[in-house]
Amino acid sequence: MVSLLALGIAGCSSGPSARVGLVDQTPSAALGQQDYSGVESSTYTLRPSDVVSVTVFLEPDLSIASVPVGADGNLSMPLIGAIRVDGMTTRDLEKAVAERLVKADIREPRVSANVMQFGSHLVTVEGSVEKPGMYPFKPGTRLSGAIALAAGLKREAKLGEVAVFRQTGAGMAVAKFDYGAVRSGTMLDPVLLPSDRIVVGTSGLSLFWQDLLKTLPAFALFTNL
Repeated sequence: MVSLLALGIAGCSSGPSARVGLVDQTPSAALGQQDYSGVESSTYTLRPSDVVSVTVFLEPDLSIASVPVGADGNLSMPLIGAIRVDGMTTRDLEKAVAERLVKADIREPRVSANVMQFGSHLVTVEGSVEKPGMYPFKPGTRLSGAIALAAGLKREAKLGEVAVFRQTGAGMAVAKFDYGAVRSGTMLDPVLLPSDRIVVGTSGLSLFWQDLLKTLPAFALFTNL
């Protein structure tokens, strides 16, 4: 019986098998996944708390290094003052700075802008994970990446009860994901957005009963153990 239990537990720990071929990237409307996508955006737009550098060539006094975008979406620059950059790409920012410098009598300014830190990109991971908390993440990170940041799922995690909360223009939205299906490639693994919140559910059964029901043959449930 001990060897049977050990074999059963080992078999259960391997997780769902991956499906060979293209991963399913179709959002499920029935699970509220309409506002979630498996496709990473090809352009990045600035948000409050992002840290940027703006270099004006041959004009070090007009350049900035590692300055965060304010909570109001503005970035303060020498000589030209505050620029609203929330929603801009770095190319948009370069163009806006150059135009303002021309108006300030700077001849043919050459401007380069870069994102130094994605400070706006924070995700909260709660529930049945090893290390719940708030984590910074890089653009393009998916649900699976957020769970990895939280050191993975606990043994009692309920894979079919993973919720992702997201602020939208219409209010707070929530979508449900089956993480077992995500890992096997049969359900969308959504790309995260800043301020997403992930909650992993926990089964109501004790660990003892979960392990017992998974490892014992069906007939053993009707006999004396």
